[in-house]
Amino acid sequence: MSVMGDPSFAAWVAASARSGGGNITVVDKVPPDMLSMVDAYWYQFPPLNPLWHAILGFMIGCLGFVSIVGNGMVIYIFCSTKSLKTPSNLLVVNLAFSDFFMMLSMSPPMVINCYNETWVLGPLFCEIYGMFGSLFGCISIWTMTMIALDRYNVIVKGLSAKPLTKKGAMLQILLVWAFSIGWTIAPFFGWNRYVPEGNMTACGTDYLTKDWVSRSYILVYSVFVYFLPLLTIVYSYWFIVGAVAAHEKSMREQAKKMNVASLRSSEAAQTSAECKLAKIALMTITLWFFAWTPYLITNYAGIFEMGKISPLATIWCSLFAKANAVYNPIVYGISHPKYRQALQKKFPSLVCAAEADDTTSAASGATNVTADEKPAA
Repeated sequence: MSVMGDPSFAAWVAASARSGGGNITVVDKVPPDMLSMVDAYWYQFPPLNPLWHAILGFMIGCLGFVSIVGNGMVIYIFCSTKSLKTPSNLLVVNLAFSDFFMMLSMSPPMVINCYNETWVLGPLFCEIYGMFGSLFGCISIWTMTMIALDRYNVIVKGLSAKPLTKKGAMLQILLVWAFSIGWTIAPFFGWNRYVPEGNMTACGTDYLTKDWVSRSYILVYSVFVYFLPLLTIVYSYWFIVGAVAAHEKSMREQAKKMNVASLRSSEAAQTSAECKLAKIALMTITLWFFAWTPYLITNYAGIFEMGKISPLATIWCSLFAKANAVYNPIVYGISHPKYRQALQKKFPSLVCAAEADDTTSAASGATNVTADEKPAA
């Protein structure tokens, strides 16, 4: 049955008219082997208009394509460009790797299910799908946290900082993966479970089961995979911006004593480093907040019964979270000056203007602050 085809839409309209929207539910199309995983809460909602499934399938397909191409390019360029093979950039590559596989594993199944207007891939794949979404989301979140801490170490601590080595970066990546896998396999052992979302085209954690064993998973998980990373990122960038602002102030005072306009080039002087870094920090925190907060609110609304969650609401929460994998390459890749230079060389048609050789940008993805311009501790 086609999502976009007239027969599907006509059938939905006719069924809704006959029943008054009260006798058919969003669960009616769910295959029998999936019914044990569907919470009784969803039986109160009528089927979604097939147009919503069409819109969702189209959007997740587009997001998947952009994310796979964008993150694939980040991985290729960072791994094939010698000047970008630094310990800090290993974290950026890990982020791109996680986002790449998130959309590779999330987008095609969701498009298939949106086409069929329900979950058709079976109970086991529903659990695997939910685990993959949680796993790669957790890896992305904590990799962004590690990137923020690395920038904090380089910029705030300055010359007194212990530099990140490749061994140290690999250890951090290994710990992030182990931590994430530990959290996401827990539902397979009885601490919560993976079930179909309200729209029945995706699967995620169960936030409707009333026992506190299940609820406790959502609460503890949110602390370690939402609140703690968010507070760490905010803390890091707060002091980073402060340190760079103080450094820029000292440079202006030194320039004034030397009776020169600026110690930087005229191009760099036009936009101060603290302004560029503040924009990157604000963009990072804002996009992170908008990506994951709707999903957190939906989960909390479910476990605390704070409001009525509609199947349509679960669609957009899921979409916002997955969209994080699309703009991460932009924030952490394209904002990196050396990445833009490598992009221009390898894919010149994608670059609108030539990039100057900028190795002193404090706002780069790997905190490219040269030794003579590092903020003091």
